Amino acid sequence: MIDDASPIITEFPDDASLGPILALLEAHADKALVLAYGDGRQVQSGYHITEVKAGSFVTLDCGGNPDAWREAILQVEDIPLTQGSAPMTVAKFRSILGQVGSKIQLDLDARLTWEVSRPGEPMQIYDVAGIEFETDQAIVRLTPRPAICKPRHRAQPEGVPACCG
Repeated sequence: MIDDASPIITEFPDDASLGPILALLEAHADKALVLAYGDGRQVQSGYHITEVKAGSFVTLDCGGNPDAWREAILQVEDIPLTQGSAPMTVAKFRSILGQVGSKIQLDLDARLTWEVSRPGEPMQIYDVAGIEFETDQAIVRLTPRPAICKPRHRAQPEGVPACCG
């Protein structure tokens, strides 16, 4: 007897990119795509992807260090399932991103960011911590993205200020 109760879990670094996540989800098209965040909370099963953003950022951190990266940002409205509709499947999620990709360039190497909120509440920013596959669900585990002092959190080349001092 095969034990379907044991989930398959893949963990990601804080700066997980879009391509590997889409590739991992590809084999699970018929499963419901569940978004889990916070202290055991799940985004309600009627959630809606309200916007997909493809951004390019050029920044200067508090230590005077320039940085640049691309980001794919998925904005999600956390709403209940309406009568007569079904939870979003992995296939529908991938189809939405395929439609977006046909109109704007989505960089598969871009850092993936999730913006999530319920109506009337402020958006919160999340990274993908991991994906768990169960018999009928693909659960994307989101973790809050904190503000950080980049120079303090990365190795410092000689002569580069450690922080804004």
